[in-house]
Amino acid sequence: MQKATPAHSDREPRGRRRLGRPLLLIVGCGDIGGRILARLAGRFRVVALTSSPPRVPALRAAGAVPIVGNLDRRASLWRLSGFRRRVIHLAPPPESAGRRDPRTRALLAALRRRPERLVYVSTTGVYGDRGGGFVDETAPPAPVNDRAWRRLDAERQVRRAGGCVLRAPGIYAHDRLPLARLRSGAPALAPEDDVYSNHIHGDDLARLCIAALCRGRPGRVYNAVDRSQLKMGAYFDLVADRCGLPRPPRLRREQLRAAVSPMMYSFMCESRRVRGSRIGRELRVRLLWPTVEQALAAG
Repeated sequence: MQKATPAHSDREPRGRRRLGRPLLLIVGCGDIGGRILARLAGRFRVVALTSSPPRVPALRAAGAVPIVGNLDRRASLWRLSGFRRRVIHLAPPPESAGRRDPRTRALLAALRRRPERLVYVSTTGVYGDRGGGFVDETAPPAPVNDRAWRRLDAERQVRRAGGCVLRAPGIYAHDRLPLARLRSGAPALAPEDDVYSNHIHGDDLARLCIAALCRGRPGRVYNAVDRSQLKMGAYFDLVADRCGLPRPPRLRREQLRAAVSPMMYSFMCESRRVRGSRIGRELRVRLLWPTVEQALAAG
């Protein structure tokens, strides 16, 4: 008996594909996926993979066709086998010990064939600590923790499959600021110990994902960063001032280690200034918000 073709399959005859909207699969449709969806829902037929059944009505209301599946359970991904063309992969690796990302491996296995266009959003954390120095896409990765190693493993899988990678730093937006942290009075590093952090506005990251889907080169890495030159404490101060909140107290490194979570402390141990010249030269994207200062001043 001939196997039925999934309803979402993009294996229709060419004539029908020309008449309909192109198909896009978003894996991990959270905040950034939602921003992508808002830009493409009228031009693409967007299918969103979610592991949370309660998210289905919201995704459908936003214009997506939801599919429930869990990257940690391969058997639940059977409906992905029809996708051949465009995939944006936003799902992070699991927060588990080890240096491999089984979720990306499960996704690529479920797709069965490499997509024609595949974009993965990784992290600038794969560069590790550079002592405040500059790095661009030609710098070799140097992860310093298993979390970054898992991201690098996912990148390698995606690049072997012919996809491209966006390395994103700290994501912020006018509705995505560290207000709860500031209200709680959580400390930041003293200026003499502070580290450089890197940023990208959520709307710009969504636009970069779309540009990479259209113009990204197979196997290519792009640093999805703005032009801010901020230390982490200065970023918190800017947000606090803009929102009328107290600036965070500053502590020396040895004091701060006992005052924040191990994960937050690990972020505060890495200092680098990441450059992203390829996003303008190759992806041809002009950022809406070139710096955090400009974004907050306009907010």
